[in-house]
Amino acid sequence: MIVGNKIRGEALRFATVGAGATLAHYLIYLLLSLCMPPDPAYVIGYCASFVGNFYATSYFTFRASPSLRRFAGMAAAHGVNFLLHMGLLDLFLWLGVAEWLAPVPVYAIAIPVNFILVKYVFKKKRE
Repeated sequence: MIVGNKIRGEALRFATVGAGATLAHYLIYLLLSLCMPPDPAYVIGYCASFVGNFYATSYFTFRASPSLRRFAGMAAAHGVNFLLHMGLLDLFLWLGVAEWLAPVPVYAIAIPVNFILVKYVFKKKRE
């Protein structure tokens, strides 16, 4: 039961941090999409929200000290996640979803994948 509570706590903290990062990303995307195409606006928003997300994930979500190794691991996890985001964004735009709405289904798919990847980075056993 303690393990289940711990995982639920991490998932809740991850969701809280992720909601803030996602909101920041989405607002930056919306603002920038007024003056540039969707792909660059999405990339800039994603990158801008990443740094704050890393520190919040370190301190709050997994209660771990930030380190260069964890930053590199999270950057790699987010690299995979970023490719998923971009592929899905372009897919939903191609399917005719409005530019302002297309990130919403992207988040619904990519966020659970990202939780698994980032949890691995912060929780894998160090040799």
